[in-house]
Amino acid sequence: MTALMNFIDQMGFVRFFEGENWKNLVMIAIACFLLYLAIVKKFEPLLLLPIAFGMLLTNLPGAGLYHAELWDAFLDPNNPAYHSYGAIMREGGLLDILYIGVKAGIYPCLIFFGVGAMTDFGPLIANPKSMLLGAAAQIGIFITYIGAFALGFTPAEAASIGIIGGADGPTAIFVTTRLASHLLGPIAVAAYSYMALVPVIQPPIMKLLTTKKERQIVMKPLREVSKTEKIIFPIVVTVFVALLVPSAAPLVGCLMLGNLFNVSGVTERLSKTVQNELINIVTIFLGVSVGATATAANFLSLQTIKIIGMGVVAFGLGTAGGVLLAKFMNLFLKNKINPLIGSAGVSAVPMAARVSQTVGQKDNPKNFLLMHAMGPNVAGVIGSAIAAGVLIALFG
Repeated sequence: MTALMNFIDQMGFVRFFEGENWKNLVMIAIACFLLYLAIVKKFEPLLLLPIAFGMLLTNLPGAGLYHAELWDAFLDPNNPAYHSYGAIMREGGLLDILYIGVKAGIYPCLIFFGVGAMTDFGPLIANPKSMLLGAAAQIGIFITYIGAFALGFTPAEAASIGIIGGADGPTAIFVTTRLASHLLGPIAVAAYSYMALVPVIQPPIMKLLTTKKERQIVMKPLREVSKTEKIIFPIVVTVFVALLVPSAAPLVGCLMLGNLFNVSGVTERLSKTVQNELINIVTIFLGVSVGATATAANFLSLQTIKIIGMGVVAFGLGTAGGVLLAKFMNLFLKNKINPLIGSAGVSAVPMAARVSQTVGQKDNPKNFLLMHAMGPNVAGVIGSAIAAGVLIALFG
């Protein structure tokens, strides 16, 4: 009878009625909603699905897969016994151990290996002016930082919220784990949800800020970029960015090494591995362990609502920044830029570039902006990584 009672006491069904564990039911419902968005609506399913399932697992009472209290102790300066990953390995559950890869910044950097190998920097090299558009789109990060700070967030928290505007999930995770890991769950959910909503968020802003005549501008075809240029580019960018913003070196270095695997022509096996097996495995670990941080205590708060609201503001400002700079540049350029490609300066590759193409063809069916938009788009990847390094250097 004693053994039976012990078994019943350990059941999660019973624990739902203890204290504030009813909040876990709310989190399970939210996790199921996110699973619906990932599976049925196909909102960034490759990461939103594992994030949602990690959220589901961590909110099952008694499962012991993730222990927020261990990570709180890990960050507590008055608790030196837990200032090492050894304590997590000894006392943590499966998701605690997987989360070490997030906290140590390993998974986002490995994701950047694959992203780099799948990215063609040719349009950016062919039209270096598009780097300015990618930089302008990062304005959403810094304006949102100011807004979040004004709403009562600490500088580190505000910086983590602002990075959502970069439209780069791994970068948002990388920054948040270093500056405000307690906000990782809502920031990751907001970042990936809004990345999936780029085709919904961006077009109204693009049309509002441009005239029909501007949207009809036809740009000259890009020049052909040589293999030598493609090989030199990642090396030069790595050296320059690492010297300018050392904090960005892990992300930019992995991004450019992955790209060099692809363009060098001598490491085909490595390029295929980072584009497929490596990025797929890391995506699973990253998503599930990030989702595990979305506990009821951390997620069900007014802060989460503010984060979600500021996230969409960050995306909108980033889109507007790229479009407005393109319009400004046209005041001085003989060969005009279609301002629509400026919206692709956010780092949602290649979705943002496709949105530029789609919106442009509605006003001029003969216009092909995709390759032109890929320049600011890949510049946005580099720009968001640099912005991340700046924020970590300032508030880390």
